[in-house]
Amino acid sequence: MKNIYQYIKQYFIERDKRVLGSISLFTAILIFINYHFGLDDSIRKNNSFAVKLICWYAVFGTAFCIPYFLTGLYKPVLYFRNKSFGVLLLTAPVIFALKISLDISFYFPENLIQADPGWINYWNHIIYWPLLLLIVSFFLFFIWRYFDKQQPFYGLTKRDLTWKPYLLMLLFMLPLVAAASTQADFLAVYPKLKSVTEIYAQGGFSFWHKLLFELSYGSDFISIELFFRGFLILAFIKWAGKDAILPMACFYCTIHFGKPLGECISSYFGGMILGVVVYHTRSIYGGLMVHLGIAWLMELGGYLGNIY
Repeated sequence: MKNIYQYIKQYFIERDKRVLGSISLFTAILIFINYHFGLDDSIRKNNSFAVKLICWYAVFGTAFCIPYFLTGLYKPVLYFRNKSFGVLLLTAPVIFALKISLDISFYFPENLIQADPGWINYWNHIIYWPLLLLIVSFFLFFIWRYFDKQQPFYGLTKRDLTWKPYLLMLLFMLPLVAAASTQADFLAVYPKLKSVTEIYAQGGFSFWHKLLFELSYGSDFISIELFFRGFLILAFIKWAGKDAILPMACFYCTIHFGKPLGECISSYFGGMILGVVVYHTRSIYGGLMVHLGIAWLMELGGYLGNIY
């Protein structure tokens, strides 16, 4: 834990405060625009895949590219001269815009599952997140093969990894999640299983159905960690060094639009901290454990909070 504390302390000491302040202010402006004008809701309610893809690309591209330009205002940077950097800078928002815009539905024969639309919705959720993980991994694998095959696949390495600090991080988050679990806006969103609420209270909905849902839901965090801490940090540090951390954190914050405001704000700082850790360890496993642990703690808090 001491090493991680030193990494984070060193990062904030070394950062140009003008860069940190301007990117943080820019992120705050994006958050204000979203929650004041309902940007997230407007995009999600659009039924056109093409429109959603373009809109999300605009949001993510703005959140990812502008921080790099803000950095260049206060210090000399060379990465804009590199064509590979430019290609990946513009490609990264496309991948996540595609992920978040896909609305995949599957047909299930009636003899395989109940014909109830609620159950069809449930099984679509079970397949949806692992499929998105495969799609994101597919794109990232080809990028890695072309640009970064000299390093492990975007942080999938356990070399010199110590688990204890990450367990302590989870323990630190436990009372915060417990406090959040008493708030109405939190309980309106969690547990995520409420998204299939048509069958949530049905007698045939067992513990194993809930467990399968949570495992599927957890697979989404693998794709998120692989993309944000693996790809957006480890693919960009060869050009930008530690300057890759803040653009990733700003981008990461925007994927939390639609979540409770406190969760969205904290995601910026959480993304920054996890980015610092991955920068030094070159591994996403510790951050993945923390991210998954927090996600499942929030799910548990949602279950208990809605009961009591």
